Amino acid sequence: MAAKSDAKEIKEAVSDENEQEKKEPKLTDLPGVGPAVAAKLESAGIYDLMSIAVITPSDLAEVAGVSPAVARKVIQAARKMLDLGFVDGTEYAKKRESIHYITTGSKNFDALLGGRGVESRSITEAFGAYGSGKTQVGLTLAVNVQLPIEQGGANGKCVFIDTEGTFRPSRIKQIAEKLGASPEKVLKNIFVARAFNSDHQILLLDKISEMIKEGEPIKLMIIDSLTAHFRAEFTGRGQLADRQQKLNRYIHQLMKLAETYNLAVYVTNQVMANPAQMFGDPTTAIGGHIVGHASTYRLYLRRGKGGSRVAKLIDSPNLPDNETIFFVSEAGVVDGKEEE
Repeated sequence: MAAKSDAKEIKEAVSDENEQEKKEPKLTDLPGVGPAVAAKLESAGIYDLMSIAVITPSDLAEVAGVSPAVARKVIQAARKMLDLGFVDGTEYAKKRESIHYITTGSKNFDALLGGRGVESRSITEAFGAYGSGKTQVGLTLAVNVQLPIEQGGANGKCVFIDTEGTFRPSRIKQIAEKLGASPEKVLKNIFVARAFNSDHQILLLDKISEMIKEGEPIKLMIIDSLTAHFRAEFTGRGQLADRQQKLNRYIHQLMKLAETYNLAVYVTNQVMANPAQMFGDPTTAIGGHIVGHASTYRLYLRRGKGGSRVAKLIDSPNLPDNETIFFVSEAGVVDGKEEE
């Protein structure tokens, strides 16, 4: 009897291991993908089946060095293994239970975003004039993501892509000290990269996938700002279509990263004054409809009275348009002056 029970336990353990392996298939499990092709894919920033499933056959053929026909078979196999079909609403609701939230530091601001802060598997865009608090919100989030879940954090690290030279370690230390955290430890958990042009900015997304694959618990990605390089490199109406096409592809890569790795993505955006606006606020975000449609939550930040800042939610899939007041203090984003 003991031998039978032991055999049963071993069989169950093996079946559990097999089930786990089935849940996490590797690139080499795909037909036509051997170690050499897998190495090429990984060097191009493709580490999982989801990345294969959403790539085009021509792009995969170019990266992997295989024929378009083989590329199509590989993509179809990846989609079949991931079961990328329809699911009912109940199943989708279960999937959304893994979403985490990162507090902004302000209860008013969190309430504007649904009550818990910036959401993972989403892109939260903040646009506004200089001095409106966009970067300060980002720096505060970079610290708060490291907090325990019960304190509004995600027990994770942050990636900060800096396109305008706005990242300041001294400011991170200041916010961390006010929270009672170790400034050096907080800084160590923020990975910063200065992007010098739009191509470099795009390339850095592949590096993030690689870092997550290597085990870094990255829970937040910040891009400050999203459109600076695209705006500088593509000037005039003649280059507008090229700029929008490149920007569109970049944003869809962001969306894929956010969904694949359950990341919260916070991006800042530049603005311009719309000369055709006769009345009201002429401030318009850069990037047009492409950025507007891609952002899950869209915020317009501006200066308010008495040193305050105003955050206005202008687009969301589940929240009403609303606005709130917050302040920027030594502790980062807070609710009132008394907290400075």
